[in-house]
Amino acid sequence: MDFELSDELLALQETVRRIAVDKVAPRAREIDQTGEYPRDLFEVFASAGLLGLCIPEAYGGSGAGILGLTIAIEEVAKYSNTAALMLLLTRLPTGPVMIAGSTEQKEKYLPGIANGTKRAAFGLSEPQAGSDVMGMRTKAVPDPASKGGWILSGTKCWMSGVVQADWYTVFAKTSEVTSRSHDSITAFIVERNSDGLSVGNLDKKMGVRGVDTGELLLDNVRVPKENVIGEVGGFRLAMLGLNSMRPIVAARGIGLAEGALMYATKYVQERQAFQKPISSQQGIQWEIAKLAVEVEAARLLTYRSAWLADQGKFTKEWVPYLSAAKYYATELAVKASSVALQLLGAAGYMEDHLTELYYRDAKQLTIVEGTSQIQLGLIARGVLDRDLWWD
Repeated sequence: MDFELSDELLALQETVRRIAVDKVAPRAREIDQTGEYPRDLFEVFASAGLLGLCIPEAYGGSGAGILGLTIAIEEVAKYSNTAALMLLLTRLPTGPVMIAGSTEQKEKYLPGIANGTKRAAFGLSEPQAGSDVMGMRTKAVPDPASKGGWILSGTKCWMSGVVQADWYTVFAKTSEVTSRSHDSITAFIVERNSDGLSVGNLDKKMGVRGVDTGELLLDNVRVPKENVIGEVGGFRLAMLGLNSMRPIVAARGIGLAEGALMYATKYVQERQAFQKPISSQQGIQWEIAKLAVEVEAARLLTYRSAWLADQGKFTKEWVPYLSAAKYYATELAVKASSVALQLLGAAGYMEDHLTELYYRDAKQLTIVEGTSQIQLGLIARGVLDRDLWWD
């Protein structure tokens, strides 16, 4: 069993760490305050080849896989979860295409993501269908004017990158909208310039500002046959796509936890109280130690889950391992940001310090792409079904 990263991944880690310190960290507070999309960071990521990490070399990427992207996101998330989200969005909408898309779809849509000339977003959630995916009501009906084509109508919400995207991966019901059959949902690639497509209301978020989140409105949008991803009736594709994303979301969690802990540690070493640094207090040291252990535990879970996903092990029997990483790392982000803020005391609550930003950003991670409660249900199901078992 080898716990060492390859030379290639170590080099990637060092490169992204340098970019994160030099380019991302100085921009974190401004991005949060203005809420403006950090185009400059996107260009930095593109120039460094970070937008194609998870995309195969055949389609313009570097082929570093989910583990490579996980490592990059961990480094960036130490300073900005908005910037980390920008990297995540190179995999979330492209995942279904890479898993089940045709060669033509991959050749058309993946290179632009890898080189930064195109961006994409992922449309699954709806106002009445968050965790309850089968409750979606976006409807796809056969297009009488196009053999094999479809017409989509409905509203998607809470879509990250909705404003910046050039195309969208959209899931819709291809049978009755009231159907809860798994063969009633299909994935489509929908172009931004399609007639009838528009961006609706944008959300005013508590954190992770700078990448717009909001509604995608579909009003009789025509989608050609060649833009159906996989088979008609591909609900399983939605689950496979989300399963394979668990390590990537977990990476945002461990990166944030590391960043918050490092920030607080530096502060308590400099802050004087009772004529000595407060880092000399045993109570402070214990809090630092406990978080450090949990960060390392979260990293092991996350790296293992990324390694599994890169082997295509994101089907049902592997779900508890993937969900464990997402659950533990994102809950740790909330805990670490809270402890870090507390270590700074009143100062940590003020915008003079990044701890309040870490605190606000962390909570999003326990909600997106499967809440902590959903992950616990999946882990429990894995144990009950003996997918996660110990004899």
